[in-house]
Amino acid sequence: MYEHYPFNHKPLPYPYDALEPAIDTLTMELHHQRHLNTYREHLNDALREYPAFHSWTLKQLLSNISSLPEEIQPAVQTNGGGVFNHEFYFESMTPSGLQVPVGLLSHAIEKQYGGYREFQTLWRYTASSLSGSGYLWLVLTAAGHLKIITTANQDTPLPQFLYPLLNLDLWEHAYYLKHYYLRLDYVTDWFSVVNWTQANHLFLTYIGMSFD
Repeated sequence: MYEHYPFNHKPLPYPYDALEPAIDTLTMELHHQRHLNTYREHLNDALREYPAFHSWTLKQLLSNISSLPEEIQPAVQTNGGGVFNHEFYFESMTPSGLQVPVGLLSHAIEKQYGGYREFQTLWRYTASSLSGSGYLWLVLTAAGHLKIITTANQDTPLPQFLYPLLNLDLWEHAYYLKHYYLRLDYVTDWFSVVNWTQANHLFLTYIGMSFD
């Protein structure tokens, strides 16, 4: 069953120190306990007096921001996006990360980008091109094509009818304690903890759901 209001603080799917040395323990703890939890609390606060939307899932809320009362649209977009983006980010990583994509997603990356090395080059370039804070995403379009995009702040790909497969948090709080201002060093380390199994599962799910 999909989660709805009141949104709960989900535990990480691994210990805080499990992604060492790629991502340090203190960053993971602060990121999960402070940043994500604050967005969750503010999202619940925004929705508390609007019972008509208490049964909506997070994806429904974020995909239909314009359907919400105007006075809560900014809070739901920012804080709901903060919850969705952070939870997706944490689930996009694993201590047993594979060094290369797997399954049909691997074949799709090979076909579209010419290989994993070429994908990594474009991923790094796109990460470096984002000015300010936001997220880097691998998404599937409605036409069934892979696409690398960025979103600013806590925006999500959902209103664009894009299906997210992976994301990378590019806010400085995600990497500054270990990598300081060296964003691309953080991106390089992230490649060692990517949850390609999860990404491939999502890819297969979306293909089966949308493109039969």
